[in-house]
Amino acid sequence: MGSLRTVVLVVAVAAVGALGTLAVGAVMGMDGHELASLALALVPVAIVTIVAGLLASRLLGRASIAQRFVAVAVIAAAVAMANVAVLSMQMFVSDHDATLVTVLLLYAVGTGLAAAFAIARASTDALADLRATADRLADGDLDARTGRLDAGPEIDALGTALDRMAERLQLALANERAAERTRRDLISAVSHDLRTPLASLRAMVEALDDGVVTDPGEIRRYATEMRRSTEQLVHLIDDLFELSQLDAGAIAAETRRARLVDVVASAVDAIGPEATRKRLVVATDLGAAGETPCSPRLTRVLQNLLSNAVRHTPADGSVRITAARANGRLALAVEDTGEGIAPEDLPRVFEPFFRADPARSGAGAGLGLALAKRIVDALGGDIRAESRPSAGSRFAVELPVRPS
Repeated sequence: MGSLRTVVLVVAVAAVGALGTLAVGAVMGMDGHELASLALALVPVAIVTIVAGLLASRLLGRASIAQRFVAVAVIAAAVAMANVAVLSMQMFVSDHDATLVTVLLLYAVGTGLAAAFAIARASTDALADLRATADRLADGDLDARTGRLDAGPEIDALGTALDRMAERLQLALANERAAERTRRDLISAVSHDLRTPLASLRAMVEALDDGVVTDPGEIRRYATEMRRSTEQLVHLIDDLFELSQLDAGAIAAETRRARLVDVVASAVDAIGPEATRKRLVVATDLGAAGETPCSPRLTRVLQNLLSNAVRHTPADGSVRITAARANGRLALAVEDTGEGIAPEDLPRVFEPFFRADPARSGAGAGLGLALAKRIVDALGGDIRAESRPSAGSRFAVELPVRPS
């Protein structure tokens, strides 16, 4: 198909050239006999043009852009001189005119060759830049860009497309690496937080099964610890499942509403046993905001914030929940008198699997705060953390109030 298109194109060029020459002759006042003679003279010229075009197409198939431009200029000049020679031999022009036209054609050849070299140089330099950029990208240098080429709209568009592809490739690779880091963090975090309660459960079950523990009081203590380990596993699995299933669009589209006072009560009940065990005082001050309609998803947010506060507050401490409503916004805060958060860790507390404790001695896999932030973001709100080491922490949530 490519060869056929080349033949058709060359024949079409020769035909257009012949017709153009005859049209010029007619405009110049040639009579019918002269036009017929001119047409006959153009037949061998057209044949030579077709043969030369086909040979040039075959020979220049692997030529560089510069060689092709020069060849086009030379072929065009050669055909023009051949036409002048034929016209001169047919006595359509005088020797003097033929010489004058030939000189002008030689000047045109020089000009055409210079223009061909200049255009070819600009194009080849731009293509060399494109190739160098592509090679760097292939070698893994994703920062490589072609930049501005100034080599014509087609080559400039190619360079822009290559740069766009490089940017998308760089972004895709960055996302892939981030996903891989997250996967590794997930495996590491979940492995640790599954191993600890499972090891505890296994040891206690084996002790009971082997009859090592027979005292009723000890058995009850073991049962309490086994329940605590089981609840820890359930909480971890629930966090993982909810985090993987969380759909921001679905949360934003939910129409269910609950009273804030009920949401807070449910969250407080969830952490009540642990707070009681540590003798913590959990206080609420909702004021008039208690009747505000809110998403039931806020229960999970408050539960995670309260669980985090209880975990990091020493015995006999306190946790306080406050709420206020103003200008169509609902402001919530969970404050504790715990150990606080180091300034360098504060910006990362909402990252999945982040744990300020390098030894990971505490419960949880570092998913609670990440899950809370995703829910708040999906509800169109904002969550932030404030803390001073050894002076407690404060987590503030602000949400738009939507009608019930």
